[in-house]
Amino acid sequence: MSLKAGIVGLPNVGKSTLFNAITKQQALAANYPFATIEPNVGVVTVPDKRLDFLNEMYKPKSLVPTAYEFIDIAGLVKGASTGEGLGNKFLSHIREVDAVVEVVRCFENSDITHVEGGVDPIRDIEIINTELILSDLEIVENRIARMGKKAQMTKDKQELLEIGTLNKCKEALENNIPLRRIDFNEDELSVMRGFQFITSKPIIYVTNVSEEDIAVGRNEYTDRVSKYADEEGAGVIVMCARIEEELASLSNEDRELFMTDLGITNSGLDKLIFETYDLLGLATFFTAGTDECRAWTFKKGMKAPKCAGIIHTDFEKGFIRAEVMSYDDLVTYGTELKVKEAGKVRLEGKEYLMQDGDIVYFRFNV
Repeated sequence: MSLKAGIVGLPNVGKSTLFNAITKQQALAANYPFATIEPNVGVVTVPDKRLDFLNEMYKPKSLVPTAYEFIDIAGLVKGASTGEGLGNKFLSHIREVDAVVEVVRCFENSDITHVEGGVDPIRDIEIINTELILSDLEIVENRIARMGKKAQMTKDKQELLEIGTLNKCKEALENNIPLRRIDFNEDELSVMRGFQFITSKPIIYVTNVSEEDIAVGRNEYTDRVSKYADEEGAGVIVMCARIEEELASLSNEDRELFMTDLGITNSGLDKLIFETYDLLGLATFFTAGTDECRAWTFKKGMKAPKCAGIIHTDFEKGFIRAEVMSYDDLVTYGTELKVKEAGKVRLEGKEYLMQDGDIVYFRFNV
């Protein structure tokens, strides 16, 4: 599955520094607005100790972790929805992502310019959210205008569904409510997918703090962001992007020592990756053998044939059954043979809902 998360925020809040840390690439991170003009794209692997265990057990020729893309998008400014800054260029990039990671500056530093003149995370969040709402509202209003009187006179069920959905979106957006906070049924959601509304995407706020605050894990600014996020059901991660960039350049051993010295037990990046993964409603199944051990990303609630199709469309078309064992059972019994002897390998059909940690062999016939 091709999955994307977009890193967004006002200029000079730490987006590109965070991106460098996540991807271990050196995207331009300069102390001036619009240092990032084209979106920088990097593939992020999801840390998973289960895959390390499978690697030790099977000694495969190839080891493939699950991954998705993080996209660093140019800084947004007030008025972007009407073309200010990089305006529509920014907004076209963000429409293509599955989730939004909004970086919010929660540190004081007189050497780093703030485009709005001072640190105020809630103001910054509302600037961005307002621009995104206005951008979605423009799309809704343009579509309603194009449908015109036909929308009022039509008896076509699909057209009635579309205009009803658009009016529901319009009402929310005019009241400054992101579409992710509105309940839509499946038919309405199917209409909305074609428009790629930005405010319908799930969001995580990354509060970028100073090195002094990272050991404590909070400050007055992050507390305000947490309260704001709670009210809209969004996630919050506290991290220091500069430290994360340093950690990303170290060996695993040095990284652990550095985190110990800092008084932190988990990398902020790992937290962000897992939080984003969870936010998108994703899980992982595995295929394992001496040729390859691989982690595969799937949406929670997907059935076995759909998951087979993630590997190859032919697997879904010709699906017969899935031979499944759980990762926990493999750890408990020690070998695949012992799992089978214990009767823990299951034969599952087309209605089986895949579970996180399933180790599966798909049987198919084309």
